[in-house]
Amino acid sequence: MSLPDADRELVTAELGRDPTPAEAALFENLWSEHCAYRSSRPLLGAFESEGDQVVIGPGDDAAVVALDDETYVTLGIESHNHPSYVDPFDGAATGVGGIVRDTMSMGAYPVALTDSLYFGEFDREHSRYLFEGVVEGISHYGNCIGVPTVGGSVAFHEGYEGNPLVNVACLGLTSADRLVTAVAQEPGNKLVLVGNGTGRDGLGGASFASEDLAANAETKDRPAVQVGDPYAEKRLIEANEQLVDERLLVSARDLGAAGLGGASSELVAKGGLGADIDLDAVHQREPNMNALEILLAESQERMCYEVRPEDVERVAAIAERFDLGCSVIGDVTDGNYVCTFAGDGDRETVVDVPAEYLADGAPMNDLNAEAPSQPERDLPDADLGEAVKAVVGNPNTASKRWVYRQYDHQVGTRTGVLPGDDAAVIAIREAGLGVALSAGAEPRWTEIAPYEGARAVALENATNLAAKGATPLAAVDCLNGGNPEKPDVYGGFSAAVDGLADMCAHLSVPVVGGNVSLYNDSAAGPIPPTPTLAMVGTTEGYTAPPATVSGDGDLLLVGATGGALGGSEYLAHAGGSDRFPDLPDDAASVLNALADVAGLESTLAVHDVSHGGLAVTLAEMVGTDAGVEATLADDLALFEETPGRAVVETADPDAVRDAFDGVAPVEHIGTATDEGALSLTVGDETLRYSAERIRELRSVIERELA
Repeated sequence: MSLPDADRELVTAELGRDPTPAEAALFENLWSEHCAYRSSRPLLGAFESEGDQVVIGPGDDAAVVALDDETYVTLGIESHNHPSYVDPFDGAATGVGGIVRDTMSMGAYPVALTDSLYFGEFDREHSRYLFEGVVEGISHYGNCIGVPTVGGSVAFHEGYEGNPLVNVACLGLTSADRLVTAVAQEPGNKLVLVGNGTGRDGLGGASFASEDLAANAETKDRPAVQVGDPYAEKRLIEANEQLVDERLLVSARDLGAAGLGGASSELVAKGGLGADIDLDAVHQREPNMNALEILLAESQERMCYEVRPEDVERVAAIAERFDLGCSVIGDVTDGNYVCTFAGDGDRETVVDVPAEYLADGAPMNDLNAEAPSQPERDLPDADLGEAVKAVVGNPNTASKRWVYRQYDHQVGTRTGVLPGDDAAVIAIREAGLGVALSAGAEPRWTEIAPYEGARAVALENATNLAAKGATPLAAVDCLNGGNPEKPDVYGGFSAAVDGLADMCAHLSVPVVGGNVSLYNDSAAGPIPPTPTLAMVGTTEGYTAPPATVSGDGDLLLVGATGGALGGSEYLAHAGGSDRFPDLPDDAASVLNALADVAGLESTLAVHDVSHGGLAVTLAEMVGTDAGVEATLADDLALFEETPGRAVVETADPDAVRDAFDGVAPVEHIGTATDEGALSLTVGDETLRYSAERIRELRSVIERELA
């Protein structure tokens, strides 16, 4: 680790002296891109984050949104990209642990997880190694702590070969009277560290996440990856719940990036306060740790609490009950952020800096951006049958059952709509509502058209909610990009941010928090701009119309087509190029109508149209004993991926037409049948696939990894 010369000059000028080694390391980590958002913060003002339902927006460990006057949910999202390349199991597992502790620090109990995963091409051995390790890490940690993983996405693209992405979101549940924040409140209160002992794992993790991956990262950077203990996390979850129930916490922050130094300094800085910390008091699991190691180790399963002096004894008793370490490490003050350390020698002051300058003083970067451009139309002449098999059977569009079957997605008994549908639905019985969740991005979209593709990502996630009858409530984003110092990379990233922000604003969905991960660049090149969005909405019940047909209704395509194939799986298979499809001018009205239709008794099934187009949508709607017979105009109609559309199986077509009257087109494309098969007539060519053949095509991941 090394503090850049330009930053060192600023710190020296502020302090009036050279920083100590521990101070330099703290500034190097807390002023890193990962912590300070030096390249992205100037762009984030594009997001609208306010609304009547928003209790706490961006800036805390997680956002808080009201379902009613008493019941709140928390939303958070985090990336663990570089660690998951170096050590896919531990990197992904500790990503889950971190976002769960972000949830806990708001006084909330974690009730659901989503994971959005991006890897190199599926046919590459290294991509499969990373894929299998990441899924195993997520499933192990999530299953052990008893939090269901209910949704997400998986994408394979050559741009992630040298730098996979692991984006994990968490939904938490709390109430108005249990809310805790990460803002220190009162000088004289104690800082208490609860959880696992501090070791030497994860040293310099924040700075490691703020630079391009080296060719030898898997060996060189292994010490920067944290090692998780989900059973300790489970005990910490339950201890935290009791601490919140007994109103023993004044403020809280989990120990993530930059470890104890990051959590404690940010906690007091948010309150405009300082701290006196005795590093020798920190409970440790390894001998002879020095001050810098104690400050910056990112050992997992630890929380930093502000506690009133009279409550310290009770906090320690609860920690002991759950077999957790507990240290009173210092005091909240109205002065500087000060850390002292003796070790085996004389006590010395190793850190003495203004907390706000340390936590928030990093200067922003002024970077050049090169505006992206879209390709021209050059459509291929592909064999229809081969194209359908390739698109339906591609790992990007195929069933992700192999993934979600490894997750205990029903633990907690709240999961009303299971993984594999457009969106999951979680029962929040405390408010008498269901909360629908959708998460993901489509890298092919944002690769060819960062702005338009990011708008489509937001619309796609909102369409997933509407297909289950949900009204969007709020969203959090995980903005992933390559090296921002490259003008073309920064230009694409900037355009993606603007596109995501613009569509969320149009849909009146406040973006209440998020995460930025840059320098996702390796010897294989930069990743595509990847604006993962996790969006939640509310439903009046805990169930929703299924995505598979019943066999008893008409099939209607609702929503306008965009007239282009750019970013499609079809072009990825057949070659050629095209611009990105046009999106509807009034997408919000389209989604409102779709949500209304999903709630009709006459609606038998609803499934959105997105990646893979109608070819994939119709194939996914086929069941064992019910099928689809559809007629479409041409290849464009079959394969274009314009979001904001859905196929509705209905017993009352007129009711659907009435709901969309004056809003969006409704086209009768076929009927559901009582035979498990897909019959497609495209132009003058008819194709037929049995349910068994569709399952075979769509099980490519499961088959190849068996």
